[in-house]
Amino acid sequence: MGEVHAIRKEGQVSPIVGHELLDGILRLTLQNAPANALSIAMMQLLLEHLRSAREDKAVRVIVIDSSLKLFSAGHDLKELSSHRSDEDRGRAFFEQTMRLCAELMQAIVSHPKPVIAGVDGLATAAGCQLVASCDLAVCSDKSTFCTPGVNIGLFCSTPMVALSRNVSRKQAMEMLLTGETIDASTAREFGLVNRVVPQEYLNQIVRKYAQAIAAKSPLVLKIGKEAFYKQAEMDLASAYDYTAQVMVENMLARDAEEGIGAFMEKRKPEWTGE
Repeated sequence: MGEVHAIRKEGQVSPIVGHELLDGILRLTLQNAPANALSIAMMQLLLEHLRSAREDKAVRVIVIDSSLKLFSAGHDLKELSSHRSDEDRGRAFFEQTMRLCAELMQAIVSHPKPVIAGVDGLATAAGCQLVASCDLAVCSDKSTFCTPGVNIGLFCSTPMVALSRNVSRKQAMEMLLTGETIDASTAREFGLVNRVVPQEYLNQIVRKYAQAIAAKSPLVLKIGKEAFYKQAEMDLASAYDYTAQVMVENMLARDAEEGIGAFMEKRKPEWTGE
């Protein structure tokens, strides 16, 4: 077993976001009882951990999971509603919340390290958005997903951004317009999650995924993740022009030279991240 490293100094650890770094895998655990609401404090802490992990060479992969009986119920509606009595009826606070949420989701997509969601239980609204924003998602067979804002007069417009970039338009609109909950197998069919596993094996399978990725060159993971999201927004010709250049630069990297050499020599590569 590798050494466990603390990310924040003693006395600064927040009870609503647990963290552990073991063998290159940074595990961020949502534990904001009772519903893991994405409050301002929760989103700020997640952003803080993601920012710290960007340049931390000890971090190879990030896992976001939950210690509660659900993954996340989305935005903190009580926190949002408490600002309706503000002079501006809450506009400034609502804008702050939505900006912070957008920043968090983009920080996951643009992060140089792969991010895996380990989902057990309900992921709803912005919680579903969080799952969709991660690079990979593994869920238990007890998990459910929904974007139910339409049921309470608040269309899930920001969750729609991540959702519509992961599932087909018809399936995204089905979830957004009906607000109905889908089960784990349907989420897998839609493309919202990669794998559905028995609840008792969830942590084991998520760690297996993370370990497999952590064993790869950190430079190549960074190059590949960035290229994936950039080319996805391009037309076909532009995507090929862009990725061809990415491949050339990648071939010039020391890790590519090492990896190809190790493959031909039938030995394990030794990555330097260069």
